[in-house]
Amino acid sequence: MTMTTENPDSEKRLLLGRIVGAFGVRGQVKIESWTEPRTAIFRYQPWTLVDAQGRERELSGVRGRETGKSLIADFPGVEDRDAVEAMRGTEIFVPRSALPPPKPGEYYWVDLEGLRVVNADGADYGIVSHLFSTGSNDVLVAKGDKERLIPFVEPDFVKSVDFDAGVVTVDWDADF
Repeated sequence: MTMTTENPDSEKRLLLGRIVGAFGVRGQVKIESWTEPRTAIFRYQPWTLVDAQGRERELSGVRGRETGKSLIADFPGVEDRDAVEAMRGTEIFVPRSALPPPKPGEYYWVDLEGLRVVNADGADYGIVSHLFSTGSNDVLVAKGDKERLIPFVEPDFVKSVDFDAGVVTVDWDADF
């Protein structure tokens, strides 16, 4: 799952995780990461922390480790459990530019958002609104004259992604 948001300088940001609670009494932070592997979240900094009220704060120099089912992080300047508990639910975003280029044939969902979706006959299905995972496969959501949910399965349903032309070509019936 990767969500995006725009920041003031208009660079896309990706939601990579969130703070789920405190660990111990010295201000260590339990985080949930949606990176693969989950410890990769520590490689992509600076973080922009966004709390439930939409307040933002930038954070660099976060270090962390894996402990069983959790990721434990040390945030610079956070030294007690109460400070961490006040951050519970805060989302962790990074700028798109902090991520490495995708491998050939792989895509970051955020890079697909906004591309035009057409079928092999040239029917225009609108633009990629977002993608989501169902567990069995990812789904591309195209919004145009109506919303279409297209399994992101290559080459069965997604025939090509052309970033230069800004087009995703699909094999999907217009009536679906």
